[in-house]
Amino acid sequence: MRFSFRSLSFRLLLLTVFFVMLAEVLIYTPSVARFRQVYLTEKLDSAHLAAMAVNVAPDRMVSEEITYELLDHVNAWSIEVVRDGVPMEMLKRPLHPEPQVRFNLDTASVVTLIVNAFDALFQTRNRVLQIRGTAPKDPMAVVVVTLDEYPLRRAMYDYSWRILNLSIFISVITAALMFVSLRWLMVRPLERLTRSLISFRRSPEDRASDLIDLGRRDEIGVALREMAAMKEGLRGALRQRTRLAALGTAVNKISHDLRNMLSTATLISDRLAMSQDPEVQRITPTLVKAIDRAAALCSTTLNFTRETPPLRLEQATLAELLRDVEAGLPASELGALRIHVVDGGALAVRVDRDQMFRALANLIGNAAGAGAGRVTITAVHRNRQVIIDVADDGPGIPQEALGKLFQPFQFSSRKDGTGLGLTIARDVIQAHGGRLTLERTGPDGTVFRIELPEAGR
Repeated sequence: MRFSFRSLSFRLLLLTVFFVMLAEVLIYTPSVARFRQVYLTEKLDSAHLAAMAVNVAPDRMVSEEITYELLDHVNAWSIEVVRDGVPMEMLKRPLHPEPQVRFNLDTASVVTLIVNAFDALFQTRNRVLQIRGTAPKDPMAVVVVTLDEYPLRRAMYDYSWRILNLSIFISVITAALMFVSLRWLMVRPLERLTRSLISFRRSPEDRASDLIDLGRRDEIGVALREMAAMKEGLRGALRQRTRLAALGTAVNKISHDLRNMLSTATLISDRLAMSQDPEVQRITPTLVKAIDRAAALCSTTLNFTRETPPLRLEQATLAELLRDVEAGLPASELGALRIHVVDGGALAVRVDRDQMFRALANLIGNAAGAGAGRVTITAVHRNRQVIIDVADDGPGIPQEALGKLFQPFQFSSRKDGTGLGLTIARDVIQAHGGRLTLERTGPDGTVFRIELPEAGR
């Protein structure tokens, strides 16, 4: 996979540089304030030392030439030392400007130092500063220095330029190290995972794209193992689906032809039923039932193998749907089963009535086949859905059948059933944007829950 400016590697590189520079800015802010404070403190120390030269002079007087030299050494306009509130030593130029800004280093807080530092950085003109503070080497002396701000600002610019160069250097080195580390630990494994997924999508059966498990215990290792398990599961499902598709095609053709044959047998059985021979009359009902069961098995299998046709949605109430089921199911299939709507019969849903008939008829027919004598329907409106509970008083579903309840040909409540009823019902309800689930089952009966979008959705 080629390097790209849109790749994860490049984004990680940019983020690393950005966050390192952000950290440097956060570090620079107090650093430049500290630099300014140290600069001014050193000026106070130099000024204090220059003022002490006055004490060693005869009569505490120095010449004008020496005064200028001392002030030039400090780069100041004037120097004054105060002890106990009384000025003791003073050096100043004859024509010195009045200070425009005054700072007291003894009382300045951290915030004040930071604000004053950035104020100095962003000045465009030279200001005359008066700096006041305790002498670094004489706590009893207070030094007052008047000086130009330009040399200070120039020193701060030089310091900022050095910090900027150092920040860029650190950012580049850190970004390079982070880039190499993250690419080795994360990006390259993710690229391999991506290539493996792309190859798997193109050719699921080709195992050349499978990755070797190196035993990593981090998230990448977990993702690799989960992807390998997913691939195996999908390959198994694809193989099973291929076999089922071939089997379904064969069964579909066989069922179609067999149903035509059974139609002929049904006509012959009807003719036999009109015979007056006692022996024929005795065996004919058994023959007719066997033919009917075989025809029903063929029809159910054909219905399952067909794709669900496009839905023709219309608004219908639950009571109307249940009336369709009662009218459409033969009495022989319902037996003694009775359907009761306890609540919610007037709730409306948008459904394909023919397809929903298949779903409800399968649920109710399964209850009848299991030996239930009563099916109770309850519906409520909740969260823009219609929740329908179909409860029967049958013996319940065996525990061993719960895991394969909605799998075709796996479980049936009838002795001669195909195990397709619940599968068809689930597929129909899912096609409507709903869900069919087993709510509970036990010796006192079974409850299936249907969740359908409301009619106005």
